[in-house]
Amino acid sequence: MFASLFHLARPLIHRMDAEAAHRLTVAALAAAPALKPAPDDPVLAMEAFGLSFPNPVGLAAGFDKHAEAIDGALGLGFGFVEAGGVTPLPQPGNPRPRVFRLVEDEAVINRYGFNSEGVEAMARRLAARQGRGGIVGINLGANKESADREADYAILARRLAPLADFLTINVSSPNTPGLRNLQAESALDDLVARTLAARDEAAAGGKRTPVLLKIAPDLTLPELDGMVAVARKRGIDGMIVSNTTVARPQSLRNAAKAETGGLSGKPLFAASTKILAETFLRVEGQFPLIGVGGIDSAEAAFAKIRAGATLVQLYSALVFKGPGLVKEIKTGLAAQARRAGLPRLTALIGRDAAAIARGEGL
Repeated sequence: MFASLFHLARPLIHRMDAEAAHRLTVAALAAAPALKPAPDDPVLAMEAFGLSFPNPVGLAAGFDKHAEAIDGALGLGFGFVEAGGVTPLPQPGNPRPRVFRLVEDEAVINRYGFNSEGVEAMARRLAARQGRGGIVGINLGANKESADREADYAILARRLAPLADFLTINVSSPNTPGLRNLQAESALDDLVARTLAARDEAAAGGKRTPVLLKIAPDLTLPELDGMVAVARKRGIDGMIVSNTTVARPQSLRNAAKAETGGLSGKPLFAASTKILAETFLRVEGQFPLIGVGGIDSAEAAFAKIRAGATLVQLYSALVFKGPGLVKEIKTGLAAQARRAGLPRLTALIGRDAAAIARGEGL
């Protein structure tokens, strides 16, 4: 239903301000009766972080920033949804306009800056939907004016760990000044240790909520070495590769390429997939990875799996292709597994990571 409506409404939506269209879409999903998607093909089932995913295709953070439309998004057929980023205190984010469509490039630039209703608003929404099922992760961020950003992540983990299926430490958004400094090895080590300790306090003998780390695609390889070393030493449950990029590929045609902010969508695919492969080689199977960046087809999603992703996430491609893309990707991935004569996609994870890290195989 939503797929058909999108194609009818797309010309009108794309004439709207990009942020207004985003808010309208979230509101529509939140207001509509939640759909029950058809059961997924068993070949798509994945295990990661101690969780069982019905399919590996997730909705990336940034779409449902305030956890308003989780059930609506799950009803589109996603195997999991990541809401947020959320900050401890409410904050408005950066001034508008702060999101731009690059239609010719099938890309988006945003500089939202962690606009958030705060942790208590999100906690209330998550508590209200307990028992409804579906795998839900929460993306954690720091307040712009915080004097102790490491403490912000601990506050969020302590409050939200009992309400979420996984938490993501996001130190890779380019839209909060100084946030990416937390990716430096020494700063990251302290932040991760404090966040995991807060998660463990919240567990208090109950469930141990997995904590993931989301990284930027703009890292140098020595920087990546340091981040993976921290993740492995501290026992992070997984990594998400990658966030948006501050780079501007020469291929970009739309005039909005001059806007500051993080670039997502199709132009991010190659760089994010290469850093994913590099990460997979360094992790050496210690924990699973989620591949994000430029996924707009089943072929792109399969490339992330070949590069080392157990799960994938998308968001920007929905702006241009609509919610029918979710089913298209799942159908294509199932076909890839059957073409390889495999009962699951698992055996294909990281198959071509070494070649992709060398810049081949995409």
